[in-house]
Amino acid sequence: MSLAINATTSSGIVLAADSRQSFLNQKRMARIGSDSAFKLFNLNKRIGCAITGIAFLPSHGGIKNISAFVDEFKRVEEVERLDVEDMAKKLYNFFDGKYDWKTALQNLKGLIKEDLENKGFQLISDFEEEKGILKFKFKDRSNEEHPGIGGVEIINILVAGFNHDGSHQVFVCNIPGEISKKRDSREKGKEYGASWVGQIDVVSRIVLGFDGRIGNLKFVNEAIQKVGQEEVNKQLRNLEYVIQWGTMTLQDAIDFCTLMIQTTSAIQRFSDGIAMDPGAIPGVGGNIDIAVITRDKGFVWVKKKNIVIDGKEINLDNLQDLK
Repeated sequence: MSLAINATTSSGIVLAADSRQSFLNQKRMARIGSDSAFKLFNLNKRIGCAITGIAFLPSHGGIKNISAFVDEFKRVEEVERLDVEDMAKKLYNFFDGKYDWKTALQNLKGLIKEDLENKGFQLISDFEEEKGILKFKFKDRSNEEHPGIGGVEIINILVAGFNHDGSHQVFVCNIPGEISKKRDSREKGKEYGASWVGQIDVVSRIVLGFDGRIGNLKFVNEAIQKVGQEEVNKQLRNLEYVIQWGTMTLQDAIDFCTLMIQTTSAIQRFSDGIAMDPGAIPGVGGNIDIAVITRDKGFVWVKKKNIVIDGKEINLDNLQDLK
């Protein structure tokens, strides 16, 4: 699953991502496939992206790493002419066409029915589909009704950079799902901040004070029914740490992104999910790649892993090293 994070400051933009690829094998057991995968990419001189979620997609009868699809995207699109929002939209459309999530969603319905039956539960409603999510209701062995939710694997794309006019923007693309704007230097209140995609529970707990699964707790649902989602969200925002993103130096932003990825990896090492949702894939690990994007210098690698052969690093950006 991995973790990618962005910090946008008045000095520039930082993008960082880990290098782990994990998957479920045929026995539905979690496996770590690699700790040397590329999740962070420069798209043009001013824009970069980081991708988490599905690591492989089918292509011409086989499967290809997600990084190969990014290379393909850069070949078929005139990426240098694109601004950030256009880049995000084209990336979304490109990967939406490559990922057959609608078939996966239909297959998921059968898996959910089978799982409920194996547990002695009964499905009591039709499936409601919403942006790759299935919602349903079921009865347990005590005939008590419960809401249920399931979803297919998602491709998360964090796109950040500068436009031709010098303004900066950050977008998150969820496939299936939608494109959401996170930062925009032309909109008051959206200029600076941090965004993250992938296995975000640890980062969310640290910065926001809670993770998104808090919505599954009974008393939270009761509060939503009583005072409304907007009021609950307002109250929860009081838990967020006050961080002065706009005044952060680039070094501070790099340190923050690195710390969040390292902390997530460490927590996953010692834990196995949470009490109400046990069992989790330790999907964050390996080297951390980091890039900085500034208005004047554009996209610059700060830290990028290389291939190592017999103890010697081979820089993939310099192909004569392979001779």
